[in-house]
Amino acid sequence: MNVRTLCLSILHEREASGYEIRKMCTEGECAYFVDASYGSIYPALSRLEDEGLVTSRVEHQDGKPSKKMYAITELGRTAFVEALHEPLGEEMYRSPFLLFVRFAHLLPADLVESRIREQLARLDTKLEELAKVKAELDADPQGSHANDAWLLRFGQTCLSVARDELNAHMHELIATARSSDAHASAAE
Repeated sequence: MNVRTLCLSILHEREASGYEIRKMCTEGECAYFVDASYGSIYPALSRLEDEGLVTSRVEHQDGKPSKKMYAITELGRTAFVEALHEPLGEEMYRSPFLLFVRFAHLLPADLVESRIREQLARLDTKLEELAKVKAELDADPQGSHANDAWLLRFGQTCLSVARDELNAHMHELIATARSSDAHASAAE
Protein backbone atom coordinates (compact mmCIF):
# COMPACT_ATOMS: atom_id res chain seq x y z
CA MET A 1 0.00 0.00 0.00
CA ASN A 2 1.18 3.48 -0.77
CA VAL A 3 -0.02 7.09 -0.88
CA ARG A 4 -1.40 6.60 -4.37
CA THR A 5 -3.65 3.75 -3.20
CA LEU A 6 -4.66 5.75 -0.13
CA CYS A 7 -5.76 8.69 -2.31
CA LEU A 8 -7.74 6.34 -4.55
CA SER A 9 -9.41 4.81 -1.48
CA ILE A 10 -10.66 8.21 -0.35
CA LEU A 11 -11.88 9.15 -3.80
CA HIS A 12 -13.53 5.75 -4.21
CA GLU A 13 -16.02 6.85 -1.56
CA ARG A 14 -16.54 10.46 -2.61
CA GLU A 15 -15.18 13.50 -4.40
CA ALA A 16 -12.73 15.54 -2.28
CA SER A 17 -10.41 18.51 -2.42
CA GLY A 18 -6.67 18.11 -2.07
CA TYR A 19 -6.91 19.75 1.35
CA GLU A 20 -9.59 17.28 2.49
CA ILE A 21 -7.53 14.35 1.23
CA ARG A 22 -4.42 15.67 2.98
CA LYS A 23 -6.32 16.17 6.22
CA MET A 24 -7.80 12.66 6.10
CA CYS A 25 -4.38 11.15 5.35
CA THR A 26 -2.45 13.00 8.03
CA GLU A 27 -5.00 13.60 10.82
CA GLY A 28 -8.21 11.80 9.97
CA GLU A 29 -9.46 8.28 9.63
CA CYS A 30 -6.97 7.37 6.89
CA ALA A 31 -3.92 8.31 8.98
CA TYR A 32 -4.03 4.79 10.44
CA PHE A 33 -3.51 3.02 7.12
CA VAL A 34 -0.41 4.35 5.35
CA ASP A 35 2.24 6.91 6.28
CA ALA A 36 1.35 9.80 3.99
CA SER A 37 3.20 13.05 4.46
CA TYR A 38 1.95 16.44 3.35
CA GLY A 39 4.61 16.51 0.63
CA SER A 40 3.63 13.14 -0.83
CA ILE A 41 -0.12 13.62 -1.30
CA TYR A 42 -0.23 16.38 -3.91
CA PRO A 43 2.41 14.75 -6.15
CA ALA A 44 0.46 11.48 -5.92
CA LEU A 45 -2.76 13.25 -6.94
CA SER A 46 -0.95 14.89 -9.85
CA ARG A 47 0.39 11.52 -11.08
CA LEU A 48 -3.04 9.92 -10.68
CA GLU A 49 -4.53 12.69 -12.80
CA ASP A 50 -1.78 12.35 -15.44
CA GLU A 51 -2.56 8.62 -15.64
CA GLY A 52 -6.29 9.25 -16.04
CA LEU A 53 -7.16 7.59 -12.74
CA VAL A 54 -8.66 10.77 -11.30
CA THR A 55 -10.04 13.98 -12.73
CA SER A 56 -10.09 17.42 -11.19
CA ARG A 57 -12.15 20.53 -11.50
CA VAL A 58 -11.93 23.96 -9.90
CA GLU A 59 -14.78 24.80 -7.58
CA HIS A 60 -15.31 28.50 -6.95
CA GLN A 61 -16.43 29.57 -3.48
CA ASP A 62 -17.98 32.85 -2.39
CA GLY A 63 -15.53 34.84 -0.29
CA LYS A 64 -12.95 32.05 -0.27
CA PRO A 65 -10.21 30.91 -2.62
CA SER A 66 -11.23 28.40 -5.26
CA LYS A 67 -10.46 24.77 -4.52
CA LYS A 68 -9.49 21.89 -6.73
CA MET A 69 -11.87 18.95 -6.39
CA TYR A 70 -10.76 15.44 -7.33
CA ALA A 71 -12.95 12.55 -8.47
CA ILE A 72 -12.03 8.98 -9.31
CA THR A 73 -12.58 7.68 -12.84
CA GLU A 74 -13.71 4.17 -13.79
CA LEU A 75 -10.09 3.44 -14.70
CA GLY A 76 -9.14 4.68 -11.22
CA ARG A 77 -11.71 2.41 -9.57
CA THR A 78 -10.24 -0.55 -11.47
CA ALA A 79 -6.69 0.46 -10.52
CA PHE A 80 -7.73 0.78 -6.87
CA VAL A 81 -9.23 -2.71 -6.74
CA GLU A 82 -6.12 -4.09 -8.52
CA ALA A 83 -3.91 -2.36 -5.93
CA LEU A 84 -5.85 -4.14 -3.17
CA HIS A 85 -4.81 -7.45 -4.78
CA GLU A 86 -1.12 -6.64 -4.31
CA PRO A 87 0.80 -8.04 -1.32
CA LEU A 88 0.28 -5.81 1.70
CA GLY A 89 3.82 -5.74 3.02
CA GLU A 90 4.84 -5.40 6.61
CA GLU A 91 2.91 -3.23 9.00
CA MET A 92 4.94 -0.45 10.50
CA TYR A 93 4.23 0.74 13.98
CA ARG A 94 6.21 3.73 15.14
CA SER A 95 6.02 5.10 18.64
CA PRO A 96 8.18 7.73 20.30
CA PHE A 97 6.72 6.47 23.56
CA LEU A 98 8.17 2.99 22.98
CA LEU A 99 11.62 4.50 22.37
CA PHE A 100 11.25 6.36 25.66
CA VAL A 101 10.22 3.14 27.44
CA ARG A 102 13.18 1.26 25.96
CA PHE A 103 15.53 3.61 27.80
CA ALA A 104 13.42 4.31 30.90
CA HIS A 105 16.14 2.74 33.05
CA LEU A 106 18.34 5.77 32.31
CA LEU A 107 15.76 8.26 33.54
CA PRO A 108 14.36 9.39 36.87
CA ALA A 109 11.30 7.49 38.07
CA ASP A 110 9.14 10.60 38.36
CA LEU A 111 9.75 11.43 34.68
CA VAL A 112 8.97 7.86 33.62
CA GLU A 113 5.73 7.91 35.61
CA SER A 114 4.80 11.28 34.15
CA ARG A 115 5.35 10.10 30.57
CA ILE A 116 3.35 6.93 31.22
CA ARG A 117 0.45 8.98 32.56
CA GLU A 118 0.66 11.25 29.48
CA GLN A 119 0.53 8.17 27.23
CA LEU A 120 -2.47 6.82 29.12
CA ALA A 121 -4.21 10.17 28.62
CA ARG A 122 -3.40 10.07 24.88
CA LEU A 123 -4.83 6.56 24.60
CA ASP A 124 -7.96 7.64 26.46
CA THR A 125 -8.36 10.61 24.11
CA LYS A 126 -8.03 8.35 21.05
CA LEU A 127 -10.59 5.96 22.52
CA GLU A 128 -12.98 8.86 23.13
CA GLU A 129 -12.52 9.96 19.50
CA LEU A 130 -13.32 6.45 18.30
CA ALA A 131 -16.38 6.34 20.56
CA LYS A 132 -17.64 9.51 18.83
CA VAL A 133 -17.05 7.92 15.42
CA LYS A 134 -18.95 4.83 16.60
CA ALA A 135 -21.86 7.02 17.71
CA GLU A 136 -21.90 8.65 14.27
CA LEU A 137 -21.88 5.23 12.57
CA ASP A 138 -24.64 3.97 14.84
CA ALA A 139 -26.74 7.09 14.14
CA ASP A 140 -26.48 6.63 10.37
CA PRO A 141 -25.98 2.94 9.55
CA GLN A 142 -26.87 3.59 5.90
CA GLY A 143 -23.97 6.06 5.57
CA SER A 144 -21.25 3.48 6.13
CA HIS A 145 -20.17 0.02 5.08
CA ALA A 146 -20.28 -2.94 7.49
CA ASN A 147 -16.49 -3.07 7.30
CA ASP A 148 -16.34 0.40 8.86
CA ALA A 149 -17.87 -0.98 12.07
CA TRP A 150 -15.44 -3.92 12.06
CA LEU A 151 -12.47 -1.61 11.54
CA LEU A 152 -13.65 0.69 14.31
CA ARG A 153 -14.02 -2.21 16.77
CA PHE A 154 -10.55 -3.46 15.82
CA GLY A 155 -9.05 -0.03 16.51
CA GLN A 156 -10.90 0.29 19.81
CA THR A 157 -9.73 -3.17 20.86
CA CYS A 158 -6.08 -2.47 20.00
CA LEU A 159 -6.08 0.83 21.87
CA SER A 160 -7.94 -0.65 24.85
CA VAL A 161 -5.50 -3.54 25.13
CA ALA A 162 -2.54 -1.13 24.93
CA ARG A 163 -4.07 1.12 27.59
CA ASP A 164 -4.94 -1.80 29.87
CA GLU A 165 -1.48 -3.36 29.49
CA LEU A 166 0.26 -0.08 30.23
CA ASN A 167 -2.00 0.68 33.16
CA ALA A 168 -1.57 -2.80 34.67
CA HIS A 169 2.22 -2.93 34.30
CA MET A 170 3.36 0.68 34.50
CA HIS A 171 4.88 0.14 37.92
CA GLU A 172 7.28 -2.42 36.42
CA LEU A 173 8.61 0.29 34.08
CA ILE A 174 8.81 2.84 36.85
CA ALA A 175 10.72 0.32 38.99
CA THR A 176 13.42 0.05 36.29
CA ALA A 177 14.00 3.81 36.36
CA ARG A 178 16.47 5.56 38.58
CA SER A 179 15.19 6.94 41.80
CA SER A 180 14.65 10.66 41.63
CA ASP A 181 17.19 11.10 44.47
CA ALA A 182 19.85 9.15 42.53
CA HIS A 183 19.18 11.25 39.46
CA ALA A 184 19.56 14.46 41.46
CA SER A 185 22.85 13.20 42.94
CA ALA A 186 24.20 12.25 39.50
CA ALA A 187 23.31 15.67 38.15
CA GLU A 188 25.34 17.44 40.85
